[in-house]
This record gives sequence, structure tokens and C-alpha cells, in this order.
Amino acid sequence: MFSDTPYARRARRHRSTVVTAALALPLLTLAGCGTTTAPGTPAGTSSLVDSGTSGGTTGAPAPSASPAPTSAAPKAAAPKSSADGSGTSAARKVRTAVYFLHGAKVSPAPRTVAAPATATAALRALLAGPSRYEGSRSRTTAIPPGTELRSVAVRNHVATVDLSGRYDDTGGSGSMRARLAQVVFTLTRFPAVHKVAFEIEGKPVTYFGPQRIVLNGPVGRADFEDVSPAVLVESPLLGDTVRTPLHVWGSANTFEAEFRLKVTDATGHKAADVLVRATSGTGTRGTFDVTVPYRAVRSGPGLLTAYFVSPKDGRPVTVDTVPLTVNR
Repeated sequence: MFSDTPYARRARRHRSTVVTAALALPLLTLAGCGTTTAPGTPAGTSSLVDSGTSGGTTGAPAPSASPAPTSAAPKAAAPKSSADGSGTSAARKVRTAVYFLHGAKVSPAPRTVAAPATATAALRALLAGPSRYEGSRSRTTAIPPGTELRSVAVRNHVATVDLSGRYDDTGGSGSMRARLAQVVFTLTRFPAVHKVAFEIEGKPVTYFGPQRIVLNGPVGRADFEDVSPAVLVESPLLGDTVRTPLHVWGSANTFEAEFRLKVTDATGHKAADVLVRATSGTGTRGTFDVTVPYRAVRSGPGLLTAYFVSPKDGRPVTVDTVPLTVNR
């Protein structure tokens, strides 16, 4: 039998401490690997959702001034705030677009929003309307002033948007479809959103406006082909500063999927004029992604023009224009 000496008692206490620490270490390691979600965000809900938007958010508009024209996404910033306002996580900046109207067709304009509440911020920017610069370039909105965003939630690629009653105030059929399209295109700019479901004052919408436009399920961009230009340039965006070669992408629905892109510089000189073929056309919208080299005489305000040659008389038909700052 071993005697229970003071040294033996100290040794036993030391071994017990070591074993306890060894058992605790894996638990600490597992705890450090867990993911954190915004408080109140349901399982399966996209991080596009601001956890603080439900329950009557007023949708106070973001500043309407366009960000400084640029051809690249802004550098990530880290403000000391989080989606729930607790200040426990840093937000990053995301460049996106909101969709106003150019003529009677949707037209994207750049906005920079803070993640993770990107959908909420984008809709607030849309409701704020075009900036002075955008308005001077004939960008308008069909959304009635005073429309408020109550909430937005994204689940299973469907964004459910709850807007105030002002949103469906009286308007013609074209205006009602245009205001729906503006919201749909703004939200589906995010890859996580494929379709949009509408609510007014917390109630699902099945018939929208005095014309009773049928909304018996989530709707996507294809449901608003009549509000889409034949060539929708998604990038570069209005007011961007560009250099050669110019990267242009978007979608098109033109005869035999063909159209042309023309770059005009500050002197009015035609710096480029190229034929583009989308993935489909003639009744089916396709996509395109091209690089356009150009030769500008002078840097300054320029224009990107999308047009097609009429199969009837051979005349150029302008589809849309995107004002840019064109650098040599």
C-alpha cells in the first residue's frame, strides 16, 4: 500500500487539472466554429434580409445622389454597425443597381448598399427615386412618392415585399405594370432572388391596382417582358467611368438575337460600333457578355448606344442609351 503523502496528494490534484483542461479544449474549439445569424432571422432565410425590417419599417429613403461614377465595385468598408444595429459585426459595401424608367422601359442606375441588409437598402433607394443627375438623363419612376417599405424577406429564392397602401394608388395600366417591374428587377439583380411576391399593408396581393393585374403567385423578370427594353444593358451603369476595352453585359430580345453597341466619346466621335449576338432572340430573351475595344479622341462625357438595324428598311433603331464618362 502506498502512503498518502502531501506530495502524492499534490500530484493527484495536478493530474486532475490536466485531464479537465484537456476535456474542455474540444468543447471550446467546437464553440468557436459555430455560425452566427442575425437575431430573428428564420432558418433558411437569405442574408439579404435585414432582421430589423419587419414590423412596420418606414422605409426611410437612402440618399438619392448617385455614387461617384466608377467602372469597378467600390472597396469594401467596415462601418461599426451590424444588420440588427448592435454594432457587433462589421458591414461591407455592395454595389448593386435600382431600376428606374427610361421612356417606358426599365433602366438600371447604380447604388451602393451595406450588407447583409442589401435587399432592404436597395428597395429603400428605389423608393427614394432618381437623383438629380439621373433625372437630368430622363430617368423617372412610376412608384408614387410617399410609398413606404414595411418589410422584405427572402426565402427559397423568393423575396416577399410588403409595401404601404400608397404603392397601389391610382394609375394607368402601364404605370401599374412599370412600378411592379421596378421592384422585381431591383430585387432579382441579386442572385439569391429569382421571383418576388407582393404584399400591401401586410396582406398578400392577388389583384393589383384598379386594373386588377393578376398576381396569384411570385413573379419574375419574364413576366414583364413588355417593360423590358429590347436590349437591357446591365453593365456599365449610368454615369460609370470606363476605359478601353469596355466590358458590357446584359440581356436582349432582338431579331435573330443580333444588335449593335456603339461608343461615342466627348467629341461625338464614334469610338466603336460592334455587332453583338445574344444567346437567343426573336421572341426569347437571351444574354450577352462582350468586351468592346474603342478608340476615343478625347476623354469626357460619352454615350453607349444599343441599337439594331431594322429588318424592314435597314434603318438603325435605337433601343437604349447609357451616359458614361469615356476615358481614352
